[in-house]
Amino acid sequence: MVTGMQANLPSVKEVWNWLDAVADPEIPVVSIVDLGIVRNVRWIEEDGHSTLVVTVTPTYSGCPATAVIKEDIRQTLQQRGLSRVQIDTRLSPAWTTDWMTDRGRQRLLAYGIAPPEPREQGSTKPVPCPRCSSADTRLVSQFGSTPCKAFYTCNSCLEPFDHFKCH
Repeated sequence: MVTGMQANLPSVKEVWNWLDAVADPEIPVVSIVDLGIVRNVRWIEEDGHSTLVVTVTPTYSGCPATAVIKEDIRQTLQQRGLSRVQIDTRLSPAWTTDWMTDRGRQRLLAYGIAPPEPREQGSTKPVPCPRCSSADTRLVSQFGSTPCKAFYTCNSCLEPFDHFKCH
């Protein structure tokens, strides 16, 4: 428990709200909170100073956007007057699409990216087209516009689309 903190510090809930406005750099229609990248926010006291600690888990350990996400978090918090910010990266447990919010999945769909379905063991459900909802789709490549996505095409409307892979 943190004691002796300044009374003018924002609440953890308020910080979560600020972080919810930080867009993912690769998919700007979803926030880093929607993606489940932000795992924890807490205040700690060090040497008589309060430090905000934000813990993030990247979508995968080699994600090239991690450095940008950390910098965006730092800038967002500094713009709100927080100078003592520590951003920790936690790789275990590994990020999973199960951590995404329903709002994030809906935003992906509206943006034209097929969102991941909740993981089911042994499931081989077809990936529905985000444009026409047809299940008559085919995988073109395991890698789409980013490593987190696969590239599909719809056999009904003939449109190409990304599918956010389940992890």
